[in-house]
Amino acid sequence: MFHSLIRSRRSIRRYENKPIDSETIDLLVEAALRSPSSNNRKPWEFVVVTDKDLLAQLSEAKPHGASFLKDAALGIVVCADVKKCDVWVEDASIATTFIHLAAASLGLGSCWIQIRKRDHSDGRPARDRVAELLGLSDNVEVEAIVAVGYPAEEKAPHAQESLEFEKISYNRYGNQNRPT
Repeated sequence: MFHSLIRSRRSIRRYENKPIDSETIDLLVEAALRSPSSNNRKPWEFVVVTDKDLLAQLSEAKPHGASFLKDAALGIVVCADVKKCDVWVEDASIATTFIHLAAASLGLGSCWIQIRKRDHSDGRPARDRVAELLGLSDNVEVEAIVAVGYPAEEKAPHAQESLEFEKISYNRYGNQNRPT
């Protein structure tokens, strides 16, 4: 089941105008909260956004690659308290991946919107615009926003031939010979 899920999951940027019920949102939140974290520090925090006006404002947090958020039923802002853990980026990224996989398993489409290290159109960090909109404290950083909704587009899985197997080494970097 897992392999069929990862083979078919694609980034979806067009969504039906259909809300996601609270039970489904709860499953996505549970997936995020069950994600692994270094030393079980769990620095991540999540802001679940369903308000259409707020989604539209968040869709303008950076000039490129976020506009589709305004049409999503849901945005999950993945943040982390940087005082809790020095590897918060990794922990927040893992949680983001769990949200994507949970969404796909529930028949939803999703797409990652990178916020960390991106700028708003006014030159400020995109994080500052998101923090302003959501009321985040100074020690809370934003890794990404996950747009989620019912897909209004269909994408074929990536072909097996497109996988970059040449980037796989066995036992020693550069060794392409698979163990038998």
